[in-house]
Amino acid sequence: MHALILISVFIVATCSLIYELLAGTLASYLLGDSVLQFSTIIGTYMFALGVGSYLSKYLEGELNSHFVRLQISIGTCGGLSAALLFLVFGYSSSASFRFLLYLIVFIIGLLSGLEVPLLLRILKDRLEFKELLSQVLSLDYIGSLIASLLFPLVFVPYLGLIRTAAFFGAINVLVAIGFLYLFPVSKGQNWRLRAEATLALILLIAVFWGSDRLTKWSEESLYSDRIILTRVSPYQRLVLTKRQDDVRLYLNNNLQFSSQDEHRYHESLVLPPLTLAQRPERVLILGGGDGLAAREVLRHPQVKSIDLVDLDPAVTDLFRQHPLLRQLNDDALNSPKLRVINEDAFIWIDRCRTLYDVILIDFPDPSNFAVGKLYSRTFFRKMLAHLSPHGAGSIQTTSPYFARRSFWCIINTLASTGLQVAPYHVNVPSFGEWGFCLFSKDYFQPPACQGTRFLTPAFSQAMFQLPQDMAYLETEINELHNQILVRYYDRDWQNMEL
Repeated sequence: MHALILISVFIVATCSLIYELLAGTLASYLLGDSVLQFSTIIGTYMFALGVGSYLSKYLEGELNSHFVRLQISIGTCGGLSAALLFLVFGYSSSASFRFLLYLIVFIIGLLSGLEVPLLLRILKDRLEFKELLSQVLSLDYIGSLIASLLFPLVFVPYLGLIRTAAFFGAINVLVAIGFLYLFPVSKGQNWRLRAEATLALILLIAVFWGSDRLTKWSEESLYSDRIILTRVSPYQRLVLTKRQDDVRLYLNNNLQFSSQDEHRYHESLVLPPLTLAQRPERVLILGGGDGLAAREVLRHPQVKSIDLVDLDPAVTDLFRQHPLLRQLNDDALNSPKLRVINEDAFIWIDRCRTLYDVILIDFPDPSNFAVGKLYSRTFFRKMLAHLSPHGAGSIQTTSPYFARRSFWCIINTLASTGLQVAPYHVNVPSFGEWGFCLFSKDYFQPPACQGTRFLTPAFSQAMFQLPQDMAYLETEINELHNQILVRYYDRDWQNMEL
């Protein structure tokens, strides 16, 4: 019998860590800055575990009943956590969401902290203490390892956050029901606990099956346009909306493009380096998983091959398969000239042995350290080694108006590697003033470019003129070990919100 109990230790440990990972992931999706979110949530959870462990000594009476009710409580709270947080985020303020987030994390941590001490007290007469302690703690830690592996690889991609929470909540409740069969409780308690467990299980099953509707309710309050597709990957949440002819992509609640004006952005990113390079035959695109930059590259007759490196296969697969999106990117991701590489560009570039005539850097804004490393001097030096002697490149550099210090930090960091740089800007109505930087190993003059929908030779040279409110600022260099750019970016956009 004690083997079954030890298995339950393994299960409840797995469930407990899953709830913590769910909270951190959901906060990262909705609030950004994954390092900050996971750090504060782990800290809150660990503190609550300690509080729960301390308070466990005050549990007296029927310990078996306490443990069963504890599993029902954890299962209900953890199982409903993702659905509740999604709904609150959609229909309340950011402050209310944060309060509820940390309250839920604290409650789950507190209840989880009661589990192991309570189990040790229940099992103390069945096993020798040193064996009991070693087995319970080892299974607890192994369960945490299994949870940390299965969560990003299996549960998030295939079940999503709401279903994952409800699934593990139901497991907690089933452990409670199983415990009632293994350990006797008083007749009155047995009936009440069975009723509580049954109601909790019904509620969690309802949430599991209704997760799509719950997600739709929460997201309808976040997006003014009709949602036509949602997808969750281990890296981010994708939402696609449509209003008449306007298709928009959101990653973790941040707008990535609007089909009405994305041509302004992508022509401005692609055409200057493509025009400047002497022989633009081999092109590297870092980021750009939507295929829109690749679409512009493929219009150039000299281009022979494109390597596109994007971390998330969910993005590239979506834009390679969805009929509406294939139409938007002119089926660029299915071109025989293009090769898609789903890897972290920071790691991949170390293994790369190819020289490219054009390098296009189309990463998201440096809102967190995971992205900020891709704007560091270390990464730019790695990239520089793969730029051919007479090649050229460009990089999106966030808004020179709304995030001026961040804009110049990227450019100053790029210039610190010895590259010749020329910042420029365009107006993209969905984003406002947006910045880019053209770079090459050789001295150059801004080229005259002719686009299909936006750029003209005269305007393509005029966009290198920066007005006074976007003029040069001296900044620190964004190093891998300090990532000052992420702090600049956070300050810049916080100031705009005030």
